[in-house]
Amino acid sequence: MAGRVSHERRAGRRVRFTDGALRYHDDAVEQRDWLFPEPLGRRAVVGEFSMADVVTVPSHLAVPEVRTHMAVEVARDLAGRDTPGPRAVDGSGRSDQRFVVDVLVRSGGVERRATARGQDIYAVTAPLAVEAVGRVLSGRVRRTGVASAGAVFDAADFLRALAPHVSVDLPRAPVPRR
Repeated sequence: MAGRVSHERRAGRRVRFTDGALRYHDDAVEQRDWLFPEPLGRRAVVGEFSMADVVTVPSHLAVPEVRTHMAVEVARDLAGRDTPGPRAVDGSGRSDQRFVVDVLVRSGGVERRATARGQDIYAVTAPLAVEAVGRVLSGRVRRTGVASAGAVFDAADFLRALAPHVSVDLPRAPVPRR
């Protein structure tokens, strides 16, 4: 439902952040390969699949461009009207769905990769919200007001705090902040 509403608000256009600005575009949807870390390996992805990261990442990081992609099979499942809802497979109510969020940062000819993995991405929502509220209430924030989570919290520390719900492999060098 949320994806459908977003699509309608954008009049079917996709969003990209390029040359330091947010831009709408309606050029042809491109499919390409993405080399995910093992065990996934090479997968077909929908190029420039509009997600919130296109807006949130440049709101707190000094980046000239943000491109987001979605694995073709996942995009198909999300769009499919006959895709069944998740079924619980364990005592905590999680589905058997596995997720990987893979980020590749390129700067000055150097590439760095950060990857988060886990079981049932929707089941991660509650631990994520609890961690965020705990940090806000205890004053462990970088800034206040309307801001993305990446601007408010130390991203690496926040992600590590979500273990065992999410495992994260982070690059060694930080990305410049705004």
